[in-house]
Formats: sequence, C-alpha cells, structure tokens
Amino acid sequence: MSQDQEPIESEAIAITAESEIEDTVSNRTKNTVEYRGEVFSKRVPAGKRTYFFDIKTTRSGEDFFLTITESKRIAESRYEKHKIFLYKEDFGKFVTAMHEVLTYVREECLPEYEFRDLPDLSVSSNDPADE
Repeated sequence: MSQDQEPIESEAIAITAESEIEDTVSNRTKNTVEYRGEVFSKRVPAGKRTYFFDIKTTRSGEDFFLTITESKRIAESRYEKHKIFLYKEDFGKFVTAMHEVLTYVREECLPEYEFRDLPDLSVSSNDPADE
C-alpha cells in the first residue's frame, strides 16, 4: 500500500510488513529526516537488536503513520531490517492487542518473572460512563 492510498477498511489491523537488508550503517543517516518525512523518532536498543518507532508524514504531507523497525546486526556493517507500517485508524486496535498479549504473558505464562521497564498494564477506560 503506498503512503497516499486509503487504508483497507476491515476489522483486521491494516499492517504492511516489509523485510530488507541494509548494507551499511550510513544508509540510516544518509536518508535524511526531511527526505523521509520523519517528524518524531524513538530508538530502543535491545541487545543485538535495535527498535525504531518513527512517526512519518505521507507524501502529501497531510497525514501521519507509524513505522516500527527491528534492526538486527548480521555482520560488521550489515543489518537485517523488518518493518511494520501502522496507520492512525489502527493505533487503538494495535495498542489494545499489545496490551492484551502482554497482560496474558505477564499473568498466565510468566507470573514470577520480574519484567523490567514494563509500564502498568492495569485496565483503564476512556468511557465517561465509567467515572
């Protein structure tokens, strides 16, 4: 799906996965923020992997989307990258699913494990009727 196309309307989360090999570290810096339409970026180092959460603008510059990139070093100057493109109308579904999965792992699979840096996953509601 190109960045300017309307997302597919469905109950499923409209996510496009992309896998690519990056030959040099400089490719990430060579593609400037202006060229990619990047307006915000969060880098998360995690051992041999690094995760990037980037908010970008569409080509028209009138809308925004999130890319989540996993970058894994496979050689001295080679990286394997996997990307997920997430569009604004699916942010809520994605975060809800992530919350459910992490809660399940924490409570059912690994209740004794001390998760580091994991925020409180207690259920909260934005419904004014609950207040």
